[in-house]
Amino acid sequence: MEHGQYVNPGNSGFQVILNSEYIDKTGLIGQMNSRIGSSEGLVCVSRPRRFGKSYAAKMLCAYYDSSCDSRALFDGRAISKMDGYAEHMNSYNVICFDATGFLSDILQRHGALHEITTMIPNAIQKDLVALYPYLAPESTLADCLLRCVEKEEKKFIFIIDEWDAVIREAGPETQRAYLNLLRGWFKNISFTPKVVAAAYLTGILPIKKDGSQSAISDFIEYPILYPDGFAEYTGFTAREVQELCREHGLNFEEFRAWYDGYDFPDCGPIYNPYSVMRAVRDRKCRSYWQRTSAAESLFTYINMDFEGLQELIARLIAGEEIEVDVDGFENDFESFKSKDDVLTLLIHLGYLTYHEDEKTVDIPNEEVRIEFNKILKGTNTNAKWIWLIQKSRRLIEDTIAGDGGKVAQAISEIRDTQYAPTFYNDEQSLRYVVKFAYVAAVDQYMKIEELPSGHGIADIAYIPKRRSPLPALIVELKWNKSAEGAIGQIKDRNYPAVIRKYEGAAVLVGINYDPEKKEHTCEIERLHI
Repeated sequence: MEHGQYVNPGNSGFQVILNSEYIDKTGLIGQMNSRIGSSEGLVCVSRPRRFGKSYAAKMLCAYYDSSCDSRALFDGRAISKMDGYAEHMNSYNVICFDATGFLSDILQRHGALHEITTMIPNAIQKDLVALYPYLAPESTLADCLLRCVEKEEKKFIFIIDEWDAVIREAGPETQRAYLNLLRGWFKNISFTPKVVAAAYLTGILPIKKDGSQSAISDFIEYPILYPDGFAEYTGFTAREVQELCREHGLNFEEFRAWYDGYDFPDCGPIYNPYSVMRAVRDRKCRSYWQRTSAAESLFTYINMDFEGLQELIARLIAGEEIEVDVDGFENDFESFKSKDDVLTLLIHLGYLTYHEDEKTVDIPNEEVRIEFNKILKGTNTNAKWIWLIQKSRRLIEDTIAGDGGKVAQAISEIRDTQYAPTFYNDEQSLRYVVKFAYVAAVDQYMKIEELPSGHGIADIAYIPKRRSPLPALIVELKWNKSAEGAIGQIKDRNYPAVIRKYEGAAVLVGINYDPEKKEHTCEIERLHI
């Protein structure tokens, strides 16, 4: 049987994927098979860029497309052991397209983006008529699809990759027209039950909201916030990365530091698949983060004029988890009403990981942290942020120089800013302020909290990154005691022994806050490890 470009395009796309090293994610097909023909058959799975969305679309297309025989591609894989494997394989007509392809065509010929709402149905209809000549070219797409189902006795499975590209790129009128096109396919009582066996939409964003509800309400959504049963297909699991590292003789702990961090309760940590495979191929962990037109700079979002946003970013860079309300986000790149909306977008873009149980976010791993660290070198920020970074850099210099008086004064000044906690009444609040004070250290240091030793834990340790000439910083905090006592504790508990593999000098920093005098004191000693 012939293949179309958008209708029954065959299985060659997935075959190309299998020609490279492939981690078996065919279990996702089982999730879809269990929904076919049911009220849960319309699915929208949204993920950050470089998380295998297009791989999944090509896999589903190869499995369902009735114009090809895909048994050789799937026999022996996870899906072959699941119920419904043979029943559904190559049993449907498939409509599969990437919305960015249509947008690119329009932009290349300097057309208007609103054309996409006619280009897509016209392209699909052209394919249908070519594959099934009994269809009348002058008929509407809906009539052609209804006639095809009646004649072929097969319903259609829709697979739309980068479905949200129009929402990200076009204006409100084009967005509305595009959503109406999708409603005509998936929320039409005289069309959808007769034609659509299932639909799989994937993109960066969940379906745009119409008020407080999804604009295409019959879809069940599995965003990066709540992936539920699709969680293990979001990226690579720890077990899968461990196996890759074992097969290639690579250090799993290094991979975990660089690419782990996306937290899903149902399956544990998830790794960025694109970055992991690049690191395996290159045999080197580094940042493979790819900036795109959708997220070309964190500055764009961080510099939005929402009170407290840059304070929250400072807390994130300092290593804190922060609370965020994700419910108000309207699932587009324009309708920001609060700092929570901006932070929610950063979750969808993969810059932050969301902890559903605690409703908090943090920076997931070293790869993403590098992107945030670039903010420390930027000048396109407000005066308060610039002041904090300059103060922090000077603080680090004074720490290394051993000037405890200046360090204590700087911490007091930062304590008096908007970055300080509201209640300053225990050692934890002191830790909070000290981490802010040393925020610029993340550019050249790895921060470790509660560094273990044989006799206890240090509060915070800053370990120089490779090839850095800077000394390690070991910080002990005390509340209503003494800075000298903090230094004594570091020595007594032999904390520097833990970091001896980082040859060089270490600076021991003891910081105390006296709540009666309302002052910080700092003692600093330097030793060679």
